[in-house]
Amino acid sequence: MKFRNILAATAAVTLAASPAVAQAVEADRDAAPVTGESELGGKGGAGLILALLAAAAIIGGIVIAADNNDDDNPVSP
Repeated sequence: MKFRNILAATAAVTLAASPAVAQAVEADRDAAPVTGESELGGKGGAGLILALLAAAAIIGGIVIAADNNDDDNPVSP
C-alpha cells in the first residue's frame, strides 16, 4: 500500500515538473537548405488525381446510400 502511494507521489511530481524542464531546454533549430523543388507538385497531376478520387468517393457514397433492395423484411417468422 505504501509503495502505491510513493509511485503516485512520484508520478505527480514528474507531471508537475516536466513543463519547467521542457521550457529550460533551448532548441535552436535551423531549417535545412532547399536544393531543388519537388517533382510531385508539378503541373497539377497530383491535385487532379486527388480530385478524381474524391469525386469517385462521393459518387460511390451516393450510389450506396440510394441503393434500395427492400432488405427491410424481418428475419424471424
